[in-house]
Amino acid sequence: MPHANNAATASPAALQLDNQVCFALYSASLAMTKLYKPLLDAIGLTYPQYLAMLVLWERDGLAVSELGERLFLDSGTLTPLLKRLQAQGLIARLRDVQDERRVRITLTPAGRALRDAAERIPPCVLESSQCTIPELTALTAELQRLRDRLAQR
Repeated sequence: MPHANNAATASPAALQLDNQVCFALYSASLAMTKLYKPLLDAIGLTYPQYLAMLVLWERDGLAVSELGERLFLDSGTLTPLLKRLQAQGLIARLRDVQDERRVRITLTPAGRALRDAAERIPPCVLESSQCTIPELTALTAELQRLRDRLAQR
């Protein structure tokens, strides 16, 4: 019986791990999350909480559904995250006065103040990436285009 790792049975290039865009994205995401962990620990946030706070620092008072759309998260994932941010005193969840079915998320003074501490994070990420700002901007735009194309499917 031939050995399974024989050169004659080697995977074609299309099935080699290092040729997979999904693996490049996955492993880069793991490395990025590892980089962010101590930076976020210092300000008391998890990575998903940080992403939610980034959106709220851009635009306070969003409905939960709007926040979910922006983060590509469903309410089942978002609600526990928001409850934890509320328990930390960073946000308030309030019923919309025009539509009681909608819940709006507003930053508390502590949530707004946390933004100042978070401003140290992007320069650390930039330095660790060893990329220029134009390189990271181009990479981000390309990844967003890929995400948008995949989301259309």
